[in-house]
Amino acid sequence: MKILITGGAGFVGTNLIKKFLKEGHTIVSIDNYSTGLESNHQAGARYIKEDIRDIDDYSKYGDFDLVFHLAAIARIQPSFERPLDYFTTNANATFKIAMYCAKNKIPLIYAGSSSHHSGKYKNPYTFSKDIGEEIVKLFQEIYELKASIARFYNVYGPHHLKEGGYCTLIGIWEKCIENNLPLTLYGDGSKRRDFTNVSDIVDALSLIKDKKAWGYVFELGRGKNYSIKEIAETFGKEVVYAPDKPGEANETLCADTLAREILGWQPRLEIKDYIKDFLKNKK
Repeated sequence: MKILITGGAGFVGTNLIKKFLKEGHTIVSIDNYSTGLESNHQAGARYIKEDIRDIDDYSKYGDFDLVFHLAAIARIQPSFERPLDYFTTNANATFKIAMYCAKNKIPLIYAGSSSHHSGKYKNPYTFSKDIGEEIVKLFQEIYELKASIARFYNVYGPHHLKEGGYCTLIGIWEKCIENNLPLTLYGDGSKRRDFTNVSDIVDALSLIKDKKAWGYVFELGRGKNYSIKEIAETFGKEVVYAPDKPGEANETLCADTLAREILGWQPRLEIKDYIKDFLKNKK
């Protein structure tokens, strides 16, 4: 297959490209490198530096059998300062790629967010991603777009960011360990998160492709959560506390079983095992 992946130089995109190249697919990535990295490039894939907000017609990059729309401005906290950027990227640009896919009868897999469950008005990030989902559903309903939505839960693993304002929590803490710094907990550490390994996420996305499972909203989470404090303690490092951050959910937990029922997907990897391996490799 010839597959277009927006955000292909980013965290999830890089892991997805690795898998698809091994399977022999032709891959084109579009990324503006605001958080994507050239060091993530994989031999055999074509990488295009472009902002999805500026693209009206993706056909100039070739003919595609499938599109994975992963590109977005992520993370909750920065969205309070840049709401317009979040909306124009996560909503407006999603409208244009959905219109392109519908017009050319190309199936679309859209990366949603588990923050949906905390309420769309809790922060600009969640609002913009929710509007993106609604756009995909609109094109399914009116323009016969073949598409599915995949909501990610607290993804971690190889290629996650460790520096900057868009880092994952586990990436931030790994950097602290590497620099011999204490781990910062915001609030009292009681918030719970369903940490899901990127390899399991990639397996689910691949299954949607293979099974042509269109018309679904798949919740992609491990199905088990931990308090932030418990995960911090797993690192065995000094912990310091800071004021709680606004706009974040108290708990994420994937209780939905649709991905298991429709795709036969079973997440395999455990966050505590990942941390133990990380610490072992640092010795």
